[in-house]
Amino acid sequence: MNVLLDHLPAFRDGFLGTLAITAASAVIALVLGVLIAGFRVSPIPPLRAFGTAWVTLLRNTPLTLLFLIAMFVVPQVLFKGLSPFVLAMLALGFYTSSFVCEAVRSGINTVPLGQAEAARSLGMTFSQTLRLIVLPQATRTVLPPLSSIFIALTKNSAIAGAFSVTELFGFAKLLSDQGYAIAWIFLWVALAYLVITFAISGAFRLLERRMGVAR
Repeated sequence: MNVLLDHLPAFRDGFLGTLAITAASAVIALVLGVLIAGFRVSPIPPLRAFGTAWVTLLRNTPLTLLFLIAMFVVPQVLFKGLSPFVLAMLALGFYTSSFVCEAVRSGINTVPLGQAEAARSLGMTFSQTLRLIVLPQATRTVLPPLSSIFIALTKNSAIAGAFSVTELFGFAKLLSDQGYAIAWIFLWVALAYLVITFAISGAFRLLERRMGVAR
């Protein structure tokens, strides 16, 4: 307990940093994932090709390599002056968006084809059909895999600590470098991650119950 109490401000900053990067990356991943899923089921071939390339490239690239590109290549080639937090958030968000895309696409495929055909017969465009008819029905199917994806995102955020981003892994590394017993450090870090992941799991279970259909 003394390990935690003596370094409570640093632990608090690490905990809040993990929450911040997880939340920001989750928003990016969700927005991009839904958009790319729409591309993948689009009737326009170039959009389908772009969506397929996006998912194939990001899902098959190690996350650590994406962090290295974000931290050392992006500032030199594209955007200068971005903070490590923003770069880590983009790397995590882009990487996770490929998994969100596939979860959303699988949910879209569970919606009967007749729903889209009925919408088209009413004169609705593809985007209107997707936004108003298909995605609302696919949401119930998508929630369970999204829960697992965002829990994995929380754990993946630990990589950001190796790139000067304030989060729980950075707190553990700080105390480890100071010679504290690594077992006690990781105990508190693990408990903090459990709090976050249980909160995510609980939030998605609540959403599933609210959107559940009586059988």
